[in-house]
Amino acid sequence: MSSFSKGLTKVEAGLKWDPAPTGSPAHDLDLVCAVYSASDPTGTPAYLVHFGSRSPDGTITLNRDSKTGQGFGYDEVMTLELDRLNEDYVRVVLGVAIQQTHGDLTFGETFNAAVRLREGHTDLAHFDFTAAPRCTAAVLAELTRDGTRTWQLRPVFKGFELDPTAFALAMGAVV
Repeated sequence: MSSFSKGLTKVEAGLKWDPAPTGSPAHDLDLVCAVYSASDPTGTPAYLVHFGSRSPDGTITLNRDSKTGQGFGYDEVMTLELDRLNEDYVRVVLGVAIQQTHGDLTFGETFNAAVRLREGHTDLAHFDFTAAPRCTAAVLAELTRDGTRTWQLRPVFKGFELDPTAFALAMGAVV
């Protein structure tokens, strides 16, 4: 029996958090996306998308990058155009990493941090970081496609106590 489901086509991830207290170094949280090919779906990412970068074909872009959390609503936004992603790519892992140049910062020390995943006006998942107060990074969701090219979302929340570089390498492990 065939399905009428078109799956996901264009997903938006929004990240928000409150600014650091006055006199403290800025809190810089970043959305990170790892894309995996069919030949290595859980190993080394084919590429990463994060601040200062986008996917080679422009299908995944960081539209807004905040270094402070100042602003209204979702300060950092990433768009994933899954329907345009090359068919060699079968898995996308979305996460958040803390970029802190002045000492170590954990999610427990940030205020009101949250992520929203949506397609159009439909919310697909929402996360806060209260379950990972000692962590510095977290995997939020895994998007996969099957042989029919239909993309599906699996919300995941797994915290890591890793720096951003180590997190980028570890985030694709089977979650």
